[in-house]
Amino acid sequence: MADPLDSFSPPVAQWFRGAFGQPTATQAAGWPPIQRGEHTLILAPTGSGKTLAAFLWSIDEIYRELAEDRDRAGVRLLYVSPLKALNNDIERNLRVPLAGIASIARERGEELPAISVAVRSGDTPSRERQAMVRKPPHILITTPESLYILLTSPRARELFRTVRTLIVDEIHTLAGSKRGVHLAITLE
Repeated sequence: MADPLDSFSPPVAQWFRGAFGQPTATQAAGWPPIQRGEHTLILAPTGSGKTLAAFLWSIDEIYRELAEDRDRAGVRLLYVSPLKALNNDIERNLRVPLAGIASIARERGEELPAISVAVRSGDTPSRERQAMVRKPPHILITTPESLYILLTSPRARELFRTVRTLIVDEIHTLAGSKRGVHLAITLE
């Protein structure tokens, strides 16, 4: 059986192997459909690697795109979670693979462009919201309600023209609720 990491760029695969060794069953099963661009639902217990399964291929794609065009602007990955605290944790946790992959690339003699990450919630100060519209991050982390607000603003709506990947986390907390229906309509 082929190594699921063989599809990733060398710095990403090397970072993952150094940090985790082998992929979990969740990651090995999740990456092929994600890489094919298919809608993918990952249902697995806490600690199974599902968040990294969802993010890693998109991070690799963003690095590849930026290697071709360092000035490529716009949100490439949109992460939506109903929990503001989780969004802040995700933003902090993304620093580890981004820094690790960049470090591996430098060791290999490659210089990867920086991937920018931002969190947008009701707590985001006005100046940060305005800066986000002027210079969009590559990865935007937000809540369903903030996503809706962004989509109702003609200027902010432009952020989403470049999105290639959408991750909806903790979807089970929304399913069957008014917030879930609202998110479904917003995403559509």
